[in-house]
Amino acid sequence: MKDTVIGVDLAKNIFQVHGASRAGEVMFRKKLRRQQFMQFMATQPPALVVLEACGSAHYWARELAGAGHEVRLIAPQYVKPFVKRQKNDAADAEAIVIAARQPEMRFVEPRTEAQQARGVLFRARQRLVHQRTELVNALRAVLYEFGLVVPQGIAHIRHIEAMLDEAVLPEAVKQECLDLLRQISEQSVRIDVRTKKIRMLAQESENTCRLQSMPGVGPLTALAIEAFAPDLQSFRRGRDFAAWLGLVPRQFSSGGKERLGKISKAGQADIRRLLIMGAMTQVNWATRKAPAPGSWLARMLARKPRMLVAIALANRMARAIWAMATKQEDYRDPALSVAA
Repeated sequence: MKDTVIGVDLAKNIFQVHGASRAGEVMFRKKLRRQQFMQFMATQPPALVVLEACGSAHYWARELAGAGHEVRLIAPQYVKPFVKRQKNDAADAEAIVIAARQPEMRFVEPRTEAQQARGVLFRARQRLVHQRTELVNALRAVLYEFGLVVPQGIAHIRHIEAMLDEAVLPEAVKQECLDLLRQISEQSVRIDVRTKKIRMLAQESENTCRLQSMPGVGPLTALAIEAFAPDLQSFRRGRDFAAWLGLVPRQFSSGGKERLGKISKAGQADIRRLLIMGAMTQVNWATRKAPAPGSWLARMLARKPRMLVAIALANRMARAIWAMATKQEDYRDPALSVAA
């Protein structure tokens, strides 16, 4: 265990550094420019360096680890309670050190370059989908101004194209609609390119291929888990991973009386959203084609709303993903296991 704890309040140009012993004795306080930061850290003996988990924290974690330090990232909401009175860079750096000394503190696992690269690709596709949705909604709004109603969804673009050929619209409006259609087509091409890249990356890793053996988990979900989730071995059990994703009920318990509410939504939003979407596809399929009699899904659908069942199923999927990753096994259908 390192004797010195160094807290760093990261920024674009000016870094605040606070060094203290494990007992809390202040050793130094420094304000360093970006060019001076690594020079100073390279001269320090190996120490525990703690950073707030922010945009550049993973990069600096790799750089500092290369300089011989032990690096940990801490979530900003765990640092805030330890800030004394006024908030400033020096107080933030000191609060990081105080928070890191707490024996029960939880830390964020630094990401590798490969994980960050996959995250950038995932976010790029997500951003393009949002931009295309914005363009589609703008087009629908223009048509609605002239009495033409179009249902929501990208699937109705062909219907809009046929509608423009037949509708009597001012020339300026028609040209604007055609320009929006061209932009939507360009965005669709960009989305398809990134989707193909994601599918290729999802086939390269043994772990992502294993995850895709589960119903409801596709290349997007598998890549999101690889890019944004820490090593699943760091979780003691599957419920801890589900709680990290925010898929467990939020507690309002007091006085020995347990009160559970909606899911906490306190974790990684992208993985949680994709798991719920994957679970919803299974629920929709089960409503069209009845699931196996007596199965968990059949019993839940008989007494609970579909959305609640989908969230509960997403929770089970998260636990199964943890078991698959830790045991290095493909998905096994529980219904088939019981039948065997």
